[in-house]
Amino acid sequence: MNERTSQIIPIVRAVKAGTTTARQQVEAAIARIAEKEKYHTVLEVVADRALARADAIDRAVQSGELVGQLAGVPFIVKDNILTLGSTTTAGSNILKNFKAPYQATVIERLEAEGAIVVAKANLDSFGHGSSTENSDFGPSKNPHDVTRVPGGSSGGSAAAVALDIVPFALGTDTGGSIRQPASFSGVLGLKPTYGAVSRFGVVAMASSTDTVGPLAKSAYDAQLVMDIMSGVDERDATSIETARTQTPLDLHELRVGVIKQHMGEGVQPEVKAEVQAAVARLQAAGATVSEIDLPSLELALPAYYIIVPAEISSNLARYDGIKFGHVAKDANDLSEQYAQTRAEGFNNENIRRIMIGTYVLSSGYYDAYYRKAQTVRTLIINEFNQAFQNVDILVGPTAPTTAFKLGEHSADPLEMYVADVMTVGVSLAGLPAASVPVGISAGLPVGMQVIAPQRQDAKVLAVADALMKEVSA
Repeated sequence: MNERTSQIIPIVRAVKAGTTTARQQVEAAIARIAEKEKYHTVLEVVADRALARADAIDRAVQSGELVGQLAGVPFIVKDNILTLGSTTTAGSNILKNFKAPYQATVIERLEAEGAIVVAKANLDSFGHGSSTENSDFGPSKNPHDVTRVPGGSSGGSAAAVALDIVPFALGTDTGGSIRQPASFSGVLGLKPTYGAVSRFGVVAMASSTDTVGPLAKSAYDAQLVMDIMSGVDERDATSIETARTQTPLDLHELRVGVIKQHMGEGVQPEVKAEVQAAVARLQAAGATVSEIDLPSLELALPAYYIIVPAEISSNLARYDGIKFGHVAKDANDLSEQYAQTRAEGFNNENIRRIMIGTYVLSSGYYDAYYRKAQTVRTLIINEFNQAFQNVDILVGPTAPTTAFKLGEHSADPLEMYVADVMTVGVSLAGLPAASVPVGISAGLPVGMQVIAPQRQDAKVLAVADALMKEVSA
């Protein structure tokens, strides 16, 4: 993998050599946030704690002590990941003033290697959205066109990396929330294998598909971050080990499958053309290309919007104004307090998903909806497994369109949900996948999704590295 594309390594080497300081790196990142305020990528700057950590790293360097692999590297964290020294709002009014009492495992592991959180990124409230327009604190803007969305729900994280505010950011991906904004914003975004990265300290959306992953400008940097933060965590029973090294990729041995269902009706011609051109470059470099038919993927979106809201309705039940978060001030009794707290704290999309989830789990509808959706999920998993008997990776567009305009789909939730049509099936199957920037159409980025079997996250990034090299050649 090409280290020369890294934005992280030059910072670490300079900090260790003393030609720059961690404090200077942090101050520069904070200054860039202020300079690019119009994009509304972050909700809070964590200045005091970031500068204190930077000073500690600088003292260690001056004393000749060992510092970590990410010494002095500033990064931004999606605001549904718990961090000390800041609020963690999940983009919602119901957690507007919530101070995390502990840190997420991913933050602990990155900080142990010297990385420094400088800000919390904007997101759709509780991750419910594909545009960052559902944030209770205002939408983020696309770094290529401020009249358009950066994607969601990790839109703030993706835009911050695209704007070169920080060399990497963390997002979460439940049904496409790293990959789709990576595509819209023109960066690399990895959704790891389910369980590869601990979810401890991450505000839950849908527990069976939630993942944490990096957004970066290079595959090398994404792999470096993954190597540090992945692995088993005793505080997350779903966490697993995945391979952290990849045999050098030989494109002449790579079998690429183009997903038939992701190249048909509904895909912008310009998006399809850029993806086809990227596939052609892989083929010209020696890869074998074939079309793969996954018929059950046509049912992935409706299955996802049954299974995930069901889990959302359960996970959001804890926000009742009793233990933490927003509380209604003028309720007369407990029942009224619950109702008012949730009415004031949850936005329309939160409420919509809670209602859908509660409905599909209710008596008389569980078998009609939820059980059938889980059956479809099994069919999707089986079809992916069968496909990987014949190919090494699967590819297609990350999203059916380039970034749409702010407000374009706000009045139609179904149109908004369709933005995730290419990504939700992968989430239901728990597979690793990345959105790789492969082209520009009318000034807007196009991402290609690269999908591999479970635990082969390193292969996804190796292919992403090769793709980005071919695209830039």
